[in-house]
Amino acid sequence: MAKKLPEVDVVLVGLGWTGGILAKELTETGIKVVALERGAMRSPGQDFSVPLIRDELRFSSRNDMTQNTNKDTLTIRNKPSEEALPMRRLGSFLPGEGVGGAGVHWNGHTWRWNDMEFKVRSLYEERYGKNYIPADMTIQDWGITYAELEPYYERFEYTAGISGKAGNLRGAIQPGGNPFEGPRAREYPLPPLNQSLACDMFTEAAKNAGYHPFPRPTANASRAYTNPDGAKIGACQYCGFCERFGCEANAKGSPLTTVIPIAMRNPNFELRAHAWVTKVLKDSSGKRVTGVTYTNVLNGEEYEQPAGLVVLCAYAINNVHLLLLSGIGKPYDPVAQTGVIGKNYCYQTGAGATLFFDGKYFNPFMSTGGLNVVIDDYNTNWEFDRGPHGYVGGSNISGGMTHGRPITFRPAPGGTPPWGKAWKSATAKWYNSAMTIGSSGSVMANRYNYYDLDPTYRNAFGLPLMRMTFDYKENEHKMSRHAAQLINDLAKSMNPTSMNPASARTTPWSVVPYQSTHNTGGAIMGTNPGNSAVNKYLQSWDCHNLFVMGACVFPHNSAYNPTGPVGALAYRAADTLKNSYLKNPGPLVSA
Repeated sequence: MAKKLPEVDVVLVGLGWTGGILAKELTETGIKVVALERGAMRSPGQDFSVPLIRDELRFSSRNDMTQNTNKDTLTIRNKPSEEALPMRRLGSFLPGEGVGGAGVHWNGHTWRWNDMEFKVRSLYEERYGKNYIPADMTIQDWGITYAELEPYYERFEYTAGISGKAGNLRGAIQPGGNPFEGPRAREYPLPPLNQSLACDMFTEAAKNAGYHPFPRPTANASRAYTNPDGAKIGACQYCGFCERFGCEANAKGSPLTTVIPIAMRNPNFELRAHAWVTKVLKDSSGKRVTGVTYTNVLNGEEYEQPAGLVVLCAYAINNVHLLLLSGIGKPYDPVAQTGVIGKNYCYQTGAGATLFFDGKYFNPFMSTGGLNVVIDDYNTNWEFDRGPHGYVGGSNISGGMTHGRPITFRPAPGGTPPWGKAWKSATAKWYNSAMTIGSSGSVMANRYNYYDLDPTYRNAFGLPLMRMTFDYKENEHKMSRHAAQLINDLAKSMNPTSMNPASARTTPWSVVPYQSTHNTGGAIMGTNPGNSAVNKYLQSWDCHNLFVMGACVFPHNSAYNPTGPVGALAYRAADTLKNSYLKNPGPLVSA
C-alpha cells in the first residue's frame, strides 16, 4: 500500500524546461512546490566534463540521456488495422530522462510559431475555401494568438540566451533576419553564431535563387551571457558535441543551467529524483485532482503525494500516457471521432541532400547544434500560394553542418559499398568535403493518427503501454515532394562534384531511423471541451486544478521545432497561476 505523505501546494510531474520554469516561478510566490522526476539528478560540472561528455558511443549511439525502453516504451503501428509492436530501442525520436529532460541534450533550435499555426483552420478556409482541407484532417484553431504569446516568447528567449537576428522589429523588416516572422518587441539577446563555409555557400545560393536566408535562432550562445535571472551561460566553442550531449562549456541554454538551479535555491522547492509517477488521483466527484502516486525506482517503495495543484511537465508523450492511465478526459475514438485524450498526434516530415565538393574543406568537427542558415520562403511566408501544390502547412530549408563526429558522420556518394575498403576510402576522402541541405516540414492532424492504451503490452509497473498509430498522409507526401525538389534545385545551383539528392518521405513512416524528437498532440488545447483537453491557459477542462504543459497541447505540428512555444506557453501558464488561479481557484474559461 502506498505511503501517504503530507500535502503540498503544487506537485510538478517532470523537471525539464516546463517543470523548471514552473518551479522557479511558483516558488517565488511562497508556496510549497515538489517536483517528481523519474530519472536521475544531473550535475553539469561532473556529468558534462571533458573527456567524459565526448563519449560518442555512449551518448550518441547508445542514447545515454534518453528513456530506457526496457522499463517503458510505446507500441507502434501505421494504421488501426495493424497489430502494434513494442519499440525495443529508440530510433525516430529520443525522449529525454533525468533532471533537465530533453532540454539538456537538444540542439537548441528555438522558433516563434505565429498565427499561421494558431489560426490554421480559419486562415486556410478564408483563403482557399472549406473544401480545401481534407475531411480527415482534424486541424483546428488553438484559441490563442501570436500577440498574446509574444511577451512570453521574449521571456523564454532571454532566459535561454538565444542567438539570432530579428527579422521584424515592431513591424519594421530588418536586414539579415527572417522577413516572414511575426513582429517582436526586442532583438534576440545574443547575435548569431559565426557562420561556417557551408553556411556561406548556402547563403549565396539562396540569395541567387531569390530567397531570404537568415541564421537559425538557437540556444547555442554566440558569446558569454548572463540572463535576467542571473544565470551565467558560456560562449559556444563549436565542439560538435551538441545534440544528444550535455554542454561541456555551459554554452547551451538548458533548464539545468538556468531555471532549475534558481528554483533549487528556494527553500519552498523540493526535488525528488527517481520518482516515477504512475497515476494522477481524483476526488469522488472526478472534477478535481487530489495528488499523484509515484514509485521510488531505486527501492520500489510507493507513495501518495497529495497536492492542491498538479502540473504535468513530463515529455509530451508521457503526459498523454499519464492522462490515459489516470482516466482523466475521454479517450479519443478515431472511428466515432469522440473523445479528446490521444487525439491529433503529429510528428514532422522532411527531406535532405548531401553535397560533395572536390577542393572544399568544411571542417565539420567545428560545428554546433544550430549552425545553419535557413530560408522560410515556403513556411511562414503567407504570400507563398499552397493552392497549386495542394497541401496545408509548409517547410523550411536549411544548409550547414551541425557536427562531424567520427562514428555518425560518414558521408559517401551514392553507390559506395556500405562497408569494407571502398567505404573506408570514400569516408576518408569526403569527410571534410561534404555538406548537407535539409528541410523540416509540418504535419497536419489526421483522424487516424492518435494515441491510446495498448491492450496487450505493459511496462515495468504492469501498466498498459501507450500505443502510437501514425503515418504520413497525402498532405505530407505532397509537401515532402515539393521540399525535395526545392532542395535539389538549390543543391544543383551550387555545382557540387556529386550529390546524393533529396527524396520525398512517401513510404510508410518507420520508427527505426532517427528523424526528430518533435512529438506533438494528444492533450490538445482549444476553445471548448468538445474539441480539446485543455483551455488556452493549459488548464484541464475536466479538473480545474490540473494543468498540462509541453508540446502535447499542440493541435498540429509546424515545420518549426516546438521548444519556443513550449517555453512561452509555460511562462504564460505560470503568470496565470500566480496572478489569477492561486488567488481564486476554479475554471479560468467557461466551458
